[in-house]
Amino acid sequence: MENTVIAAEVDPLKRAEDGGEVPSSAELKKKTCNGVLGFAKLTHWRTAVFFLSIFLCLAIVFAFSFIIPCPVRPQYLISWNRTFPEAASYDFLATEDTNRDKVNDILFVLRSSKGSQNNTCTGAGLPSPCVFFIAVDGTDGNALWECPLDPEFHWAQCGLEEDANRNWGCLVAHSDKLSAIDKYTGEVRWQQQQPPGLHGTAPVLSVPDLDRDKVKDLALVASDNTQTQLVFLSGKTGVLIGSKVVLNSTETANHLLHHSTTGSQYVLLQTETGLYGLALYKIAAKAKPGTEVNLKMDKQWEKNASPTSGLIPIYESDSLRRVLRVGPGEGTPNLLLVTGKEVALLNGKTLQSLWKINSSSVLREPSFGHFNKDGILDVVVEEDKGDYEKRVVILDGKSGGVLWEVLFLATPNSPIPASIHTTNYFSIFVFWGKKDFNATSVPGISDRHIYMLHPLYSKVLLESPRSLDHILTFKATLLERGRHAAYILLTGPVTQEAQGTVVLSKRKLKQDVPNSDVRNVGDGAETNDVIKEAFNRLRFSD
Repeated sequence: MENTVIAAEVDPLKRAEDGGEVPSSAELKKKTCNGVLGFAKLTHWRTAVFFLSIFLCLAIVFAFSFIIPCPVRPQYLISWNRTFPEAASYDFLATEDTNRDKVNDILFVLRSSKGSQNNTCTGAGLPSPCVFFIAVDGTDGNALWECPLDPEFHWAQCGLEEDANRNWGCLVAHSDKLSAIDKYTGEVRWQQQQPPGLHGTAPVLSVPDLDRDKVKDLALVASDNTQTQLVFLSGKTGVLIGSKVVLNSTETANHLLHHSTTGSQYVLLQTETGLYGLALYKIAAKAKPGTEVNLKMDKQWEKNASPTSGLIPIYESDSLRRVLRVGPGEGTPNLLLVTGKEVALLNGKTLQSLWKINSSSVLREPSFGHFNKDGILDVVVEEDKGDYEKRVVILDGKSGGVLWEVLFLATPNSPIPASIHTTNYFSIFVFWGKKDFNATSVPGISDRHIYMLHPLYSKVLLESPRSLDHILTFKATLLERGRHAAYILLTGPVTQEAQGTVVLSKRKLKQDVPNSDVRNVGDGAETNDVIKEAFNRLRFSD
């Protein structure tokens, strides 16, 4: 029986022969038609979905191409200048994106009776002349905002450590006040009297949130002939946190905040006997007990701390002139020290000497750049050679060896060297002075030129037209991330008390290349056209 069923399933015709039911032709036709109709309906649905998908794709492409506008790149003026008559200015210049167009703008300070936007000191209820803290657009030099403040101006600092909860970007010390200014609007977010008997100096130190209001706080250091003191201020309101703390019983020439490898923070003090460190943990505990809970000390550093003062000797010298952090970058920066006898680089993690060179005549603060492609910042030093001559030397940041050097006429009122990084992993260096000279007479401002050095063509310098105005400050920078290398020049009266013409100008770095002269500093075989083309091909990087 089982075999019969199986056979019937396999061969239906056989079922008919055995007397089983056979489907009629009408039934077979009906089933076939239903199958065809079902397949036709499915095909129509597939076609509809296909065309709908194409329509959606075209709609999206159309929206992104025509309806949603593409980002508009800022339109630059190759050069611009802003003139402020009957005014004076100061050695302060900062670059920040103040209008959120991804282009750095220029911040500076003006001393005048009237600002650039028809604001007056008397209209603001201030004595005249007063201080105007001004932001101008980096693309065209037009004023973005200005903030009138009480005179006199002491110092300003922008670019403090980023804090998303901090609603201001620049701190200005003027008269007996501290004003926190919103870099986007120019509004004063808070203003406080400086602590009695303490006039702090830059730099302001950004420290962790000590008063637990979710905003990083500030440390202000002040020094006189008898002692060095520190106070903590709320980053949110500027209110004093705790009391003043005496750091040292002697005068301090400079200070900075340093992080050890364990994350501990130390205030470094440059004194007449050397460089010393003091744990921020200890300072906070003295200012207001309990505020140090989020801080810590480095056990390795504390092994060398003085049992009485808590100071940690880092570099002892009776002629320490400058201390600079060699960075920026990830991790702990190294420390460059300039004394009356030598230039030394210390490892920021171990505080051990990496290299040291003899130099007893360093003129000013060194600067940094990449002469070679080893990824380590090299050091630019100016040395006094006497008879109105100076030697500019680039030291290898890894070994301290001399990579490049040249003699310049030491012209007066010349800014320190500067550099801008390129996509080729080296920097373009900018110097002031005069290359071809006769040092028999006293140099003047008319002898001052600006030079650019291309490390791949280090036997020549590109000499640009000279500036005859009194330079207050100079900055070579990128106005936009990875592009538009320019230099900013602020000129004006020699003293702030004098009224004269203040000029703020921007020039694109490559703008003067066609009209520049090529000066030999060695045996170079390249033609002038080759050198200028090399500068024109440059692309810049942060």
